[in-house]
Amino acid sequence: MSNLFQELKRRNVFRVAIAYLAIVWLILQVADVVFNNIAAPDWLMPALMFFMTVGFPVALLFAWAFELTPEGIKREHEVDRSASIAHETGKKLNRTIIVVLAIAVVYLLADKFLTHPESTPEMFTVDKSVAVLPFVAMSSGENDEYFADGLTEEILNSLTRVPELLVTARTSAFHFKGQDIPLPEVAEKLGVAHVVEGSVRRDGERLRVTAQLVRASDGFHLWSENYDRSTDDTFGVQTDIAERIASALDVFLDDDELARMKSVGLRNPAAYVAYQRGIEAYNRSHTDGRFGDRLLAANANFEEVLALEPGASAVYLLHSDYYVHFLMEASLDAEITAEQQTEAFDRIRDDFENAIRTAPDETLRNAAAFDQALITGRWRSLPAIVDKVLDTPTCVQPIWLNITTIAYGTAERVLPHMQRLIQCDPIDYLGWWQTSSTQLWLGDIDAATETAREGYEKTGHDLARLALINALVASGQLDQAEAFIEQEVVSEQALLGYRLMLATAAGEKESVDTLFDELGRTGPEAIGRLARAGLRDEANARAASLDVHPFGYLMLMQLPLSCRCGAPFDLEAVPNFARLIDDANLSWPPVSPINWPLKDW
Repeated sequence: MSNLFQELKRRNVFRVAIAYLAIVWLILQVADVVFNNIAAPDWLMPALMFFMTVGFPVALLFAWAFELTPEGIKREHEVDRSASIAHETGKKLNRTIIVVLAIAVVYLLADKFLTHPESTPEMFTVDKSVAVLPFVAMSSGENDEYFADGLTEEILNSLTRVPELLVTARTSAFHFKGQDIPLPEVAEKLGVAHVVEGSVRRDGERLRVTAQLVRASDGFHLWSENYDRSTDDTFGVQTDIAERIASALDVFLDDDELARMKSVGLRNPAAYVAYQRGIEAYNRSHTDGRFGDRLLAANANFEEVLALEPGASAVYLLHSDYYVHFLMEASLDAEITAEQQTEAFDRIRDDFENAIRTAPDETLRNAAAFDQALITGRWRSLPAIVDKVLDTPTCVQPIWLNITTIAYGTAERVLPHMQRLIQCDPIDYLGWWQTSSTQLWLGDIDAATETAREGYEKTGHDLARLALINALVASGQLDQAEAFIEQEVVSEQALLGYRLMLATAAGEKESVDTLFDELGRTGPEAIGRLARAGLRDEANARAASLDVHPFGYLMLMQLPLSCRCGAPFDLEAVPNFARLIDDANLSWPPVSPINWPLKDW
């Protein structure tokens, strides 16, 4: 055995093994990065690993049986021992091993300290998670509650600038406003380890704020403070609270991070109040669907905010929403004039340009740029912006990202981004709806069903309910879907729509015709229903009527995602929309995640 070991050593078999493994490891690391960036097929990496594995014993056998000589490669038994240069070859192998290992060390250090994003789900650890609950207004002035909500939101916004912290978004944190729920229960529902709570009292120009950071597991107060200041120093109070919370959670903030924390948010107390009034009307509009009245009221408040704080990037985006809905309605309302449409489009363009100009960081700038490109019809730039958005894992997402990605072949890539939304805002329906939709397009129906069910239990929102019904239909559980619909849906119009969906999924043409007569065939949503029922010509005709409208593409773009039926119309019927699809390099037709027996295209 000793002789065998010495012979293996003399023939450099050990050195070849070490060098081979080191080189293969380095090749696989580089290949992994390259393959991810060029969207290589999934089988390519396993194939490379297979050939590298097979090559290992071949390399060892070659080292045993052959030797490198000045005359070239010879069989080992043909080389005179006195003329062998195996020891020189061994030295070269040693140098190769050292160089490869040095490169490997440099790669690992670069991977650890340079290439990791500032904020990824893996960095969101439980012990660095916090929810800021709405501060209680202890005074009863007309605007004191809005002021307390504004202070709460600005503290929350400051903390979100700290990449090491997972901070629950506003929707979920404010869900518990006015509810007497124990903090451990709140923390469990939000998936955080710490909760911030406090109170605000205003007396003329004087301000008293109390704040405390509580560890949810045992109720221990990690930090608390009372502030007696002038209302003019509200910004100083909110930033100091955010800094103290970060410090209590063992997060060190350098000068750059402190500057980022102080670069966002509102500073003017009157802007606090106007913004909260605007958000209240904005949220109501998206709950009851009364976009016109509600969004006009919201915009009156947002315009007051922008007069006081012209650098409030997020407010410009909110302000644009009224005009977006106006243009979408214009495609259905012949009384809206061309002049009114042009004015609305100009307002949208100005709002987006201001949002991009004042964005405090690249993440928010990319989100605003994406929505601007989509809504204003500049789709040629969409793919590059989508890449930037998906390569930056944060809690920020463009409003319209889902309708340009999930149904168009990028579901696998977008899934982690959608799942992150749930982590950041667990009570908001959007994350649950979009995650379940993405899982459905990936063919993981069980996961889509589980996600939708949990999302509906947490949010009770119509879209979470629709996600669950879609998942049940996709799995063929039509009886369960029907039982759920009859139990949960209260609107007669919504009930008819769901019954039509089930009849279409079952291929019951007579029932489909009857339900169409009851439900009607008007509105953009009718295009998807007609397509699922196999009424291709009628679906095309209605899509074509939208396509001739200057902003019909906003309605058409949503249909593949909402109908879950692949192509709800033919591109030949919508030449204007087809041009935009080509500009964005989106594949057509989209894949349908659900089988509709009556649809044969």
